[in-house]
Amino acid sequence: MSHQTGIKANEQLAKVFGKAKNGKIRVIKVSIENEQLSCSATADVKKDWERDYDKLLSPLLDENVPCYLLYRLDAKMPLGYGWLLISWIPDTASIRQKMVYASTKATLKTEFGSAYIAEELHATTLEESTLEGYKKHKREFAAPAPLTTREEELKETVVCTDISTETRHQALGGISCPLTDATIAAVQDMVRGSYDYLQFRISLEEERIHVSHAGNVDLQDLRRQVPEDHARYHLYIFKHTHEGDYLESFVFIYSMPGYSCSVRERMMYSSCKAPFIEQLAELGINVDKKLEIDAGDELTEAYLQDELHPKKILHRPAFAKPKGPPNRGAKRLTRPSHEDEV
Repeated sequence: MSHQTGIKANEQLAKVFGKAKNGKIRVIKVSIENEQLSCSATADVKKDWERDYDKLLSPLLDENVPCYLLYRLDAKMPLGYGWLLISWIPDTASIRQKMVYASTKATLKTEFGSAYIAEELHATTLEESTLEGYKKHKREFAAPAPLTTREEELKETVVCTDISTETRHQALGGISCPLTDATIAAVQDMVRGSYDYLQFRISLEEERIHVSHAGNVDLQDLRRQVPEDHARYHLYIFKHTHEGDYLESFVFIYSMPGYSCSVRERMMYSSCKAPFIEQLAELGINVDKKLEIDAGDELTEAYLQDELHPKKILHRPAFAKPKGPPNRGAKRLTRPSHEDEV
């Protein structure tokens, strides 16, 4: 889920955008000033795009101040030259600056013309903004998404599809527990934007799902919401930026604090999870990520970022078979004895 600010391009920037379509401008630097998108600098085409890249872009970057850079490539698209949109959001920028620039990028693309933007690059360090950083980004973008542990296990598993009268099937269906009226109302309020955090408990006596907490929780306080002695379901709207976009992702968290819970409680929470997520979808909550944790300390910003946006691995090292024990001698062949033959 992405959101936009009300910031628009000023008149000067609109004129620069119009002039840029003739192909003579190589780079346009755009900044947010006085709640407007403004043109901070431009540079004309000198040589080819690769030789111009570092020479023209480096002087325009302020180490601590975010900006957008529109860089004209040499490849042509149906409407004209293709452009690279660079979102320069340094790690040293304030949280407000990061959010404002992330939320305004969609408006910038619309004002310039999305059809002209061939590629995008989100840079947080000066190394990422260089030509080599751009080429590395292209290599990573082309790499296949990493497999989860479960997907790797399934890939290595040989699935047998032969079915006969002797074939055995074992399946465990989930248990669908009804939701209380208060639970339904709380979920609907979250959809409307009233809350960003909900906590749910299962009444083992009634076998119904109750909402036990509803409110707005900062990310650093999220871990404190996880009980240490009981299982719970949690629904959290994780507000963050990724590659220059401001996102609000629904994260479903199933917390189970080890064996301090009864066997029945563990079984109920495990069996009701999948049907409950389906019920949330019917109420308008499309879960972006499902997590299972033992303790609240696991819920850090880095952990959520890695789970929602796993890093691509370009070169996965092959498994190295361990060597056998040294000096084990040559293999010996044993000849069956006369008694074995009989």
